[in-house]
Amino acid sequence: MAAVDAQFYWMSAKIPNDEFLLYAFGGEPADPDGAVAHVLRRARGCPELRLVVQDGSRLSYPRWVPAPIEPGRATRHDLSDDSWPGCLDAVVRLADDQLDIREKPWQLHLFTPVQDIPGVRGAGTVAVLQVAHALADGARASAMAAWLFGRGEPVPAVRPRAGFLPWRGVIAARAHRRFVRDTENGLLAPGLGSRPLLPTNTEPAGPRVMRTLVRRRGQLRGPTVTVAALSAISTALSDLLGPSATALAAEVPMAKPGAPLGFNHFGNVVVGLYPELGYEARVQRIAADLANGRRRLEHPATPASDAAFATVPAALLRWGVNQFDADVRPEQVSGNTVVSSVHRGAADLSFGGVPVVLTAGYPGLSPVMGLTHGVHGIGDTVAISVHAASSALPDVENYLRLLDAAL
Repeated sequence: MAAVDAQFYWMSAKIPNDEFLLYAFGGEPADPDGAVAHVLRRARGCPELRLVVQDGSRLSYPRWVPAPIEPGRATRHDLSDDSWPGCLDAVVRLADDQLDIREKPWQLHLFTPVQDIPGVRGAGTVAVLQVAHALADGARASAMAAWLFGRGEPVPAVRPRAGFLPWRGVIAARAHRRFVRDTENGLLAPGLGSRPLLPTNTEPAGPRVMRTLVRRRGQLRGPTVTVAALSAISTALSDLLGPSATALAAEVPMAKPGAPLGFNHFGNVVVGLYPELGYEARVQRIAADLANGRRRLEHPATPASDAAFATVPAALLRWGVNQFDADVRPEQVSGNTVVSSVHRGAADLSFGGVPVVLTAGYPGLSPVMGLTHGVHGIGDTVAISVHAASSALPDVENYLRLLDAAL
């Protein structure tokens, strides 16, 4: 297991970090058992999905080892409320049962019939792929789900690479000094820095809610879907929070360039939301922050740092994770919400012969992040999702109305 993935694995004991990828299909399969069997056959045909963790010595990294995929890897659930919101209420409860990746690093949950799915007449089917973060980041998990539901592109193989720590450390230090010089000389824009905590940074407590709004791509104003969503979130949050929201910012996960060293290959870019600006000026500033964050990730300092981190001894990294105290509250944070945006490709997926109509995702909450957003597209359909704890967002429905109007 690569160091970056082991860090997610060990940290999951302190902050649960399973991912939940939702796919809605426009009907019910004529042969539900056959549909499940087909998905499991697809899984058995993918080496990247036939893995579990073998965790032996505390002095070495855990190992990914092949393991059979049993029929129980796909579970069908009965809904007491078969409406679309009722299904999402069942999905949010799945997070109460985090995966043990020594037994299985992913699980498929199936809900049918589900009424009133956006874009579906009559009953539909919802499938949720639960994936341990150690196995995949958002882009890789999306590739796994796409394979399960019929896309022909295999999940890319990634094999961890190590090296000699002192030498990698020297290279990383040199690259960092160059990064600092390039920033001081104006070749790179500086990062946005930290900002005060807002109610959205309240520690999650009480009921949690997942909700999703759906749009066609052409309905979203902005140069990209991500920028359009960030601008709308800025309006909705500033309307909700009032004057305290002037310094709003979001953490936006972004894929790193180059060959991955592990199953997780992304960095968080901090993007200002600029609620005080008019629409045109705001989207320009948001787009500029995203572009500057991408350029910082593309700097040679990023792969050099990743290569050095990949050589950290397992015992040292495990000790470091153990020192993390999730109960300590910081005075400032990088962002006031998370906005994870992933385009999941063409609408070419199906379950039991029933075509996909939308896909959504709900980034996990953390001790200083009580509200997160997902922006997920498939084909021409974009789902803008909200995941919130009542301690951070007591009236989710009101916030949804604000976000709906802003979109």
